[in-house]
Amino acid sequence: MPELSVVIVATDNEQRAVLQVLVDGTSVARTVYTCASFPVAASDPVTRRVHAAKPDVTLVDIPADNPPLALRAIELLHQEMPDAAIFAIGTLNQPQVIVNAMRAGAREFIERPINTPDLLDAFVRLQAAQRRGRQEGTRGKVFSVINAKGGNGATTVAVNLALALQSAYGQTALVDLALLGHAALHMNLKPVFNVADATRNLHRMDASLLESFMTRHSSGLQLLAGTNTPAAVDPSTADFVKLFDMLVTHYRYVVVDVSSRFDAASRLVASLSETVLLVACSDVASLWSAARVQQYLGETGSRDRVRLVLNRFRKVAGFSEADAETAVGAKLLWRIPNQYFAISGAIDRGTPVMDQRNSEIARCFAGLAQELTQNDPDVKRAAWKLFKSV
Repeated sequence: MPELSVVIVATDNEQRAVLQVLVDGTSVARTVYTCASFPVAASDPVTRRVHAAKPDVTLVDIPADNPPLALRAIELLHQEMPDAAIFAIGTLNQPQVIVNAMRAGAREFIERPINTPDLLDAFVRLQAAQRRGRQEGTRGKVFSVINAKGGNGATTVAVNLALALQSAYGQTALVDLALLGHAALHMNLKPVFNVADATRNLHRMDASLLESFMTRHSSGLQLLAGTNTPAAVDPSTADFVKLFDMLVTHYRYVVVDVSSRFDAASRLVASLSETVLLVACSDVASLWSAARVQQYLGETGSRDRVRLVLNRFRKVAGFSEADAETAVGAKLLWRIPNQYFAISGAIDRGTPVMDQRNSEIARCFAGLAQELTQNDPDVKRAAWKLFKSV
């Protein structure tokens, strides 16, 4: 294995010394520079010295009593050196710090007190990603889909959006986090493993093990199936962060069917998402519920990522799209036409409407996938291929 060069950023002298011993003890990495203060600007001498060291990995220790400076340092170093991986080190009893570290650009979050096996596992995962030809520092995007109220169609949207992304770009995973998973039924799949198995084995998770828990659809889409027992999965916040850290390292796009789950898990997934698709119909009860869900997710800082998707859409006299946005408090992203019989028949047969390539509803989901990825690299080429095939 090629040796990884590592920079350590830690304000605590003892912790900095321990980290250097642990890094050098892995035999796959060596410390090339250590610093006792957090960089605060691109022109900061600390930033310049870290940049000059050209690290493959930067370890940033997050003090439990003052995380903001460390989080700012992670964000700054990620901006200045996007090709270098950042590993955050901290305690798992601060879930929002974990989420903020990941959103700032950390590739891994390693629990303190750290040990050599933990570091070695993280380094091996990084090298495995390098061997797969993925750019260091780039991570997949998460799109979560949640119902305004039961029966609004979140699972249908999640399944067909995931299939559209897979068709256009490949490297897509669908994760079923519903309290009782139905995504496998929509695709006529019979999973051997589910999300509960994955979370129980996070302590030994690597890319190969993650793939073994996935169920492959004929399109190439990978499904991490939901549970077949209500409320069987109740992993900790740290478990969810570890799981999604693995997923976004391994897949370009991750679609999460949150369905009608309203708990700490749904809030966490929303915080980790690029976009939260709030699925509602245009009736009063659905829009009323959507406004409450929007408020619920917004309490943890996800409000700006929530976008409204109107399912079974039909024009109603005297009611405009602007009225729907005002009622919910979220921007309208997409409209899905009212084709109830086509959708219900597809669910009963286990053949998603995305398989009906020439249908209006399939083109609608393909368009939604393009809308969500319009600013991504190579999107024009991939989208052209998709629309040529339909």
